[in-house]
Amino acid sequence: MNYLKTKTVYTFFILLLSLAVQSCAQDQPTTININKSWKFKIVDESKVDAKELFTANFNDKDWQNVQLPHTANIEPLVVNNQWQGICWYRRTITISKEDANKKVFFELEAAMNFSKIWVNGKLVSEHHGGYLPVALDLSNYIKAGENSIAIRLDNTDNEITGPKPLKRLDFNMYGGLYRNAKLSVKENVHISNAVLANKVAGGGIFITYPKVSKSSSLVKIKTNVANDSKEEQYITVVQSILKNGEVIKEYSSQKIKVAANTSADNVAQLNLVNPDLWSPDSPNLYVLETKIQVNDKTVDSQKTKFGIRVFEFKENQLYVNGEKTFLRGVNRHQEYPFIGYALSDNAQYRDAKKIKEAGFNYIRLSHYPQSPAFLDACDELGLVVIDAIMGWQYYNDTDAFREYCYRSASELIRRDRNRPSVLAWEVSLNETKMPIPFMEKLNEIVHAEYPGDNVYSCGWMDDVYDIYLQARQHRILHPHKLKNKPYSVSEYGDWEYYSNNAGLNQHKLPKDIRLEKSSRQLREDGEVRLLQQAYNVQESHNDNLTTPAYSDSYWVMYDYNRGYHNDIEASGIMDIFRLPKFAYYFYQSQQNFNRKKVLKIATYWNESSPTDVKIFSNVDEVKLFLNDELIATQKPDEDAISTKLTHPPFTFKLGSFTAGTLVAKGFINGKQVAEDKVSTPEKATKLKIWVDESGKPATANVNDVLFVYIAAVDANGTVIPDFNDTINITLGNGLEVLNDEAIKAEAGIATAVVKVGNVSGSVPVKATSANLKGTYDFMIK
Repeated sequence: MNYLKTKTVYTFFILLLSLAVQSCAQDQPTTININKSWKFKIVDESKVDAKELFTANFNDKDWQNVQLPHTANIEPLVVNNQWQGICWYRRTITISKEDANKKVFFELEAAMNFSKIWVNGKLVSEHHGGYLPVALDLSNYIKAGENSIAIRLDNTDNEITGPKPLKRLDFNMYGGLYRNAKLSVKENVHISNAVLANKVAGGGIFITYPKVSKSSSLVKIKTNVANDSKEEQYITVVQSILKNGEVIKEYSSQKIKVAANTSADNVAQLNLVNPDLWSPDSPNLYVLETKIQVNDKTVDSQKTKFGIRVFEFKENQLYVNGEKTFLRGVNRHQEYPFIGYALSDNAQYRDAKKIKEAGFNYIRLSHYPQSPAFLDACDELGLVVIDAIMGWQYYNDTDAFREYCYRSASELIRRDRNRPSVLAWEVSLNETKMPIPFMEKLNEIVHAEYPGDNVYSCGWMDDVYDIYLQARQHRILHPHKLKNKPYSVSEYGDWEYYSNNAGLNQHKLPKDIRLEKSSRQLREDGEVRLLQQAYNVQESHNDNLTTPAYSDSYWVMYDYNRGYHNDIEASGIMDIFRLPKFAYYFYQSQQNFNRKKVLKIATYWNESSPTDVKIFSNVDEVKLFLNDELIATQKPDEDAISTKLTHPPFTFKLGSFTAGTLVAKGFINGKQVAEDKVSTPEKATKLKIWVDESGKPATANVNDVLFVYIAAVDANGTVIPDFNDTINITLGNGLEVLNDEAIKAEAGIATAVVKVGNVSGSVPVKATSANLKGTYDFMIK
């Protein structure tokens, strides 16, 4: 297709979107996704005249056609020389004559890291920071017809945003427009954007809960309505609360006068009788539908999900809706292999789903604001969140840096304040020595932006902040003194088992022994070392439970890249491809059996397997059989190191290896409730293929990315753990492999990172390796 024809189709598509915005029914949103039809190029500005790149008539026909979310560079699996530089995005937006006289808003959910944006050749924004939204009012810059948007991104080291230089950062800050882009066309009277309004504890819609109980709760709704017309307007604010699609509460304000070019707040308090409260075990959500009416006509509407809950501390222990709750959690970096940060919303959900299924009820977002889609999933699944500004071993003693941090704190709270999942705001620069006045200002911002009781700041230093995040691995065991404030073990289980000198006397061991005893173990490192990682997390988590901590969070959920090292940081309980290690099942077994009954035999049961067989389970009795013969029956070992754990693992000492099938049966109160089976691997006969959907099926037209797993299995379907050959994979139309190198099996399983295109239905997948073959029908929604 030639460039002129492409541009015609593209302009027609944008025109249809614009018309759709104009003709929205009264109760439909006015915001549309504009992730498609972007032009992209990495630019060496020393070789071009950059002044031409943002002009309205610049010819970008040779640039790459891309769809958001988009990464600036496909990286290798092990990233130790990540791309940094300048890249550009361009897009044309067609605006009708009618819409050109309205309010036009543009938002990027994230743009890494320093962005400059031009509209029709005019510079409209310079923005520092790659993790929070860039929101713009384009009303004075657009015109009827075609409008060009040009975006220049710079992800090189930045003294204003920090953190320390990438070559020693310890994680990666990948480039690109790696989240969603949105366009809104609104009337001059509209619900304001919380970021653009720039009002402390205001702007947009702000939902709080003055009273929370199972019998009756108050929902307080503060709505900011802007009048950008030249005349005063009389408005009515209509609020409807919906549960499962049904309206259960309504409110309509008196007429409110809003002067020209100003805004006004409306505050409503709605009482709900016998509400369904939000908690990690029961993440009940409501929908608030807000409508703004002028002369009985709806001119703007917005839907906001919320959950009614209260987080309180009594004697420094956490109570959720009056019930004492221990938060067992984990930390997470948001990267994927090869594509960096450019995850689809579906992929964000899948990451959260795995965390919940691992038995966790809490996540610390380290060390930066993460995707709204991920937080949506936390709200929906019941994961309590500590929400963080960017901060990592970097403080710059300049006004520009401090103002950037202060703005980040305000905008983070304005973005996420309505989320029931957010417990506290980590307005701290992690592992960074910070001046007291700096911390005091950040703490003040939290309580100004979110006034009222039961609102918490937190940080890794025990000064100033409401909650102390103390990493076990930063000290030898735990601090000997604690100030009278809630205390969370924010990171544990990794560094103290890896470091030369950070704790638990590991520095006294030879280096090879330290590596064997470390929690940093790849799946290919074998059963003994994976069991060592599981023991480490058991020991350290058990130690946390002897402290006054109300929560802990293991470092880390998923393996990730450090940016400067020649291997992956492997302390995750899942690898970088989201495949579980034995430690995953340890945590899974810590949840109450009423939520999920867990029984997992942690062995491959081959000639090299330990004969002390670990079984992770939350039942009260396990029977182990070998080749249909009962080996032993066990109840939890009360004398083991794990006695303080809710559900200690079972250990069966078999003494010697006999090939065959191990079967474990789990019982509660004498009734069998679970079973697991492991067979000695035999000769590989075929390749088995499956896809990780984790609650979200593959979806076309949204740049969805999924993991396709290919395993060598025997005739019984048992994975061959010592298979490590290269896999050749062939995909049908609509799928694309993103792996930047050969697809090779690790511990029997290979992984292809696959992007879904614009084709739905069944797509064939074929895999081969020497004489082994496998097929799979990949279903796309």
